Amino acid sequence: MKINKKIIEELVSYLKEFNLSEIEYGEGTTKVKVSRSINNPGSIFANADVKKKQISSENNGNNVTSPIVGTAYLASEPGGKKFVEVGHKIKKGQTIMIVEAMKTMNHVPSTHDGTVSKIFVKDGEPVEFGQPLISVK
Repeated sequence: MKINKKIIEELVSYLKEFNLSEIEYGEGTTKVKVSRSINNPGSIFANADVKKKQISSENNGNNVTSPIVGTAYLASEPGGKKFVEVGHKIKKGQTIMIVEAMKTMNHVPSTHDGTVSKIFVKDGEPVEFGQPLISVK
C-alpha cells in the first residue's frame, strides 16, 4: 500500500487551521485519519489561572465553581429558558447550569443562597475544574 503524503500533509494543515483534534478522509477503500493533542496542559492552566485572577479581582461575592471539566450550558436546551440570570435570587442546591462531560449532562447546583451578581461563562463555553461560573451576593 502506498501512502499519499500530500493528503496527510493537507489534513495536518486543516487540523492546525481549524484548531481540530482529529480529521478523517476517505476515498474509495482508502481511509486516512489524522489526530493530534490540542490540550497543551501548560497553556490551558496558564489561561485558567489568568481567568481566575481576573474574576477574583472584579468580584466581591461568593463564586460557584465548576465541579468538572466540560462544556457549560446556561439552559436545558438550545434557545430554552436560562437556569439563572443576573439579578435572580437563588437557593443553595438550585441548578445554575449544566456542564456536559463525556456526553453526560451534569447539573451544577448553587453552593450559596443569594442573588446572582455576575455570570462568568457563556453558553457552550468550555470550563475547567474549579473555574468560577457565577457570583452570588
